[in-house]
Formats: sequence, C-alpha cells, structure tokens
Amino acid sequence: MTVAAQDVAAINFIAASRPLKEALKSANLLKSLPLNTFIMGQPGTGRHTLAAFMMPDAPTIRGDDQLLEQAIQSYDKLIVEDFDKVSNLQKLMQLLKKNGTKVIAIADKMSNFEQTRVSFGVHIELPPLEERPEDIEPLANKFFDEAATLFGKTPTENFKIDMDCLDLSMNAFSLRKSVFLHYLSAKIDEQELMSLMETYLLRQVKDHGDLYRQNLSLYEVPLIRAGAKRYKSQLKMSQAFGLNRNTLRKKINEWKDYL
Repeated sequence: MTVAAQDVAAINFIAASRPLKEALKSANLLKSLPLNTFIMGQPGTGRHTLAAFMMPDAPTIRGDDQLLEQAIQSYDKLIVEDFDKVSNLQKLMQLLKKNGTKVIAIADKMSNFEQTRVSFGVHIELPPLEERPEDIEPLANKFFDEAATLFGKTPTENFKIDMDCLDLSMNAFSLRKSVFLHYLSAKIDEQELMSLMETYLLRQVKDHGDLYRQNLSLYEVPLIRAGAKRYKSQLKMSQAFGLNRNTLRKKINEWKDYL
C-alpha cells in the first residue's frame, strides 16, 4: 500500500502568477469545507504541493493501487494521485459517498468528464510553467537556495542564474534540475568536469570507427557558445580561438543545429 503522509514543513507553494494566486485562494477556502476537489495539470505544476497544503495530514495513494478502496474506508481525508487510472470510477464515487471521505484527486486531465464534474464540487487547473512566467524566477530562486544548502555557498559573488538557459519542458522538475546543473557548473573544477565527461563518454562508446568525430561537439559547441556570449563578434572569437575566420565560420555552420 503506497500511502504516505505529507511533509508539511516541505510545503512552499510559489504563487506569483494570477492563475496560481487564484488556485491558492481557492485552496485556502476549501481547507475547511467538506468538498471533494479535483486538481488538474501537468506533472511539476504544483498539484501535489497544493493538495498537501489543503490537507496536510492526509495520506496519498495512487488511483491504480489495489488498496484504494481500503484506504477510503480507513481515512476520513485522502489524496488520490493518478486519479485518471482509477479502474471503476462509478464504484469509487459510491464508496466515497457512503464513507463520507473527503478526497483531493490529482490527474493530468479529467477522465470521464461528466461523472467527475458532478462528483467533485471544485476543479482547480494549474497551467504549465511556460504559461505563467511570473512564477519562473521565484521558483528558480527557491531551487537556487536548495542548491546552496546542499552544495555550499554561492560559487562567486556575482553569480546569477541564467534565466534564458532554464529548462521548462517538465515544469518544476526540469527547472529544478537545470538550476542545480547551472549552480554546479559554476563550482566544478577541471578534474571534476573531465570525470563527468569520462562517465558520459563511457556510455557512448560503440564498436565503430567514428567515435572521435561524433563527440567533437561536446567540446566545440560549448566553446563556440561561450565565445559568442563573451566576444559578441566572429572576428574577436577567431582571434581568441587562434582560428582564421573561414575556419570558424565552417565550425559554426557545421554545428548550426546545436547553436
């Protein structure tokens, strides 16, 4: 049975954008009301954090867990994640009504729309992070503070998160990873970098004769990117790299898909 209590101390729901401010306002109102709530959104949009804020002492169980019915009978409050994986929604709703269990359901989308709409009095939708840019910087700063706690103080006094390089493809999950990588990249030394490269390249080694050529991008692409940011012109880049401009242009054209 995958039931686990929520850690209230870990809850930190960032709500700088209008959609999340409204979601948080609704959550505050619903905390004391006997209403079932459906929270919908992509993974990493804050669904579990909001649910835990609303019912901090409620256990969590998956919608496809075989012990879901037992959990409904055992608890007066319950958070059900992956709610779209519930096999018999009608039976579940009858059981919830019979036992009077207050439920917060979490899913990527609303399954069986009409029945879910009727059974859950409130629906809260959390948009993807890319659709609420006001939340990106506060979240990035939160993850930066986490990185500083885990790995030590800020790498340099003028260190700043490069907001243009943050990965939002998996919302807060990918954002947190990219902030951590960005933080570590400013602290890593030459030997550590080579060790990481070695570990990566060991996974890429194949029995063919073009391994060297295929992995040149790992050096040349970051160098060209860094040169473009630092020098702003191909003339200055070519001088700094010790290459003539034609050679540099060929390199840029060769790796254009990465630049």
